[in-house]
Amino acid sequence: MRLSRIHLGLVLLPVVLWIAPLPVQAAPATEAEMNLYTRIAALNVCIARAADTDFDKAVAIAGETIAQVIQGGHQSQIAQVGNKPLSIEELRRGSINSAVLGAVEVCPNEVPADVKAKVEEAVKGRTSQPQKPAKKP
Repeated sequence: MRLSRIHLGLVLLPVVLWIAPLPVQAAPATEAEMNLYTRIAALNVCIARAADTDFDKAVAIAGETIAQVIQGGHQSQIAQVGNKPLSIEELRRGSINSAVLGAVEVCPNEVPADVKAKVEEAVKGRTSQPQKPAKKP
């Protein structure tokens, strides 16, 4: 008697489920993971722009991808932000900002001049602010 593919699949399914690793409690995204995600988003923007995709669309897609990764893989938590899960809208805004910042760094020629100027001004303003001294224990 020959087993059809469907029957074989039904027979093997319990075995696959049995040997599959149990889901692990997702941890908040670390700073290193966020740096990686930002780099990936920036590269996605650069690749999309090189393929003549509109900048806003390229950034939106890259940002949404990263937001979904953080939501699904880290239960919407980012260690640098705190223990509270972020809403999908907060994740989207932050991921889009990260994608834009990364694109300015990785492929500045693919970023519209007005966007690049705004980013450079924001970065310049952030670095010119005096740093608060660390509290002594």
